[in-house]
Amino acid sequence: MATTVDEISYRITDDVATSVVAADQIDQTFRSTCIDLISATLGGKILAFSDQWFAEASNLLTPTAPISQPGKMVFTGAWYDGWETRRHNQGPFDWVVIRLGVASGTVEGIEIDTAFFTGNYAPFISVEGCFSDNDDDIVSWQGTRGGWETIVGIRECGPSQRFSWKLDHPTKKQYTHVRLNMYADGGIARFRLFGHAVPVFPADPSASLDLAAAQNGGVAVSCSDQHFGTKDNLLLPGRGKDMGDGWETKRSRGKDHIDWAIMKLGAPGHIDKFIVDTAHFRGNFPQKVRLEAINTTNHSPASDDAGWKEVVAPSKTKADLEHEFVSADNNSVFTHIKLVMIPDGGVKRVRAFGRRAI
Repeated sequence: MATTVDEISYRITDDVATSVVAADQIDQTFRSTCIDLISATLGGKILAFSDQWFAEASNLLTPTAPISQPGKMVFTGAWYDGWETRRHNQGPFDWVVIRLGVASGTVEGIEIDTAFFTGNYAPFISVEGCFSDNDDDIVSWQGTRGGWETIVGIRECGPSQRFSWKLDHPTKKQYTHVRLNMYADGGIARFRLFGHAVPVFPADPSASLDLAAAQNGGVAVSCSDQHFGTKDNLLLPGRGKDMGDGWETKRSRGKDHIDWAIMKLGAPGHIDKFIVDTAHFRGNFPQKVRLEAINTTNHSPASDDAGWKEVVAPSKTKADLEHEFVSADNNSVFTHIKLVMIPDGGVKRVRAFGRRAI
């Protein structure tokens, strides 16, 4: 088993230049410009793995932070919230193959979280990628070289920490699948692949689609507060499973308070209607919501930018319901939308259906 980089037999010669991102800077570095391309809630899926004796590989894609339950034992041993393989791997590494949750994507960086893995963490990792429409072909490569290309070369990890690397030059090539390699065995709690979705838009430019959807390239760029649930959840597919996968702010106490979230559309477009979904928010949905839109070259416009235009006036909401609102302006081209909650609360999803500006 490899204990140093020099002992690793599976060599990656075409290493990619990266910069280390400090643990307390990971979210700030990636969360306002990128999405996690392999998140389970986005549709990321484990296709194959070398081993998952102690803990299932699917845990790697869980969007929430890892948890610990000291003393909890299962048939295979101690319970861990992550991916953990057997000891004494005779191969050069353990591996897991993942299909992205979007049609394809470009990569800006990765995060490896070894939370609560102390005497059993992965000493080293690397990440490889490929572009293919054939899952079976990719799975057949197993732990061989196959058609994999380096995204992040061999990097050292440590016990119970968040590790992150940002590519000095984000990939221009698109990927559909990635393989996480763990040298030689051990445990990893979470794996994040930060980047940008490259959507497949309808051939007909007049076709209506959700311009804000993460799978169509939408990104939540900023918000006033996300105490209980992150703004990124607003753009995920489906209606989720509970309040935990929506956007929820803390209770406000001041007069005339509002909370807001700003989303960059996947493509500039004309917006015909909005859907604001309060699924699972039954005692904490906002009293009202308002929607605004703007056309700007600024990736993250200020919430008080003079260019914001009201496209849905303040409207009452109800618990656990998809609310449909017609846009007051479906002729102008917009690049961003702003969801305003009056005064606070939780929203599961926001959709902006319209046509791309061609």
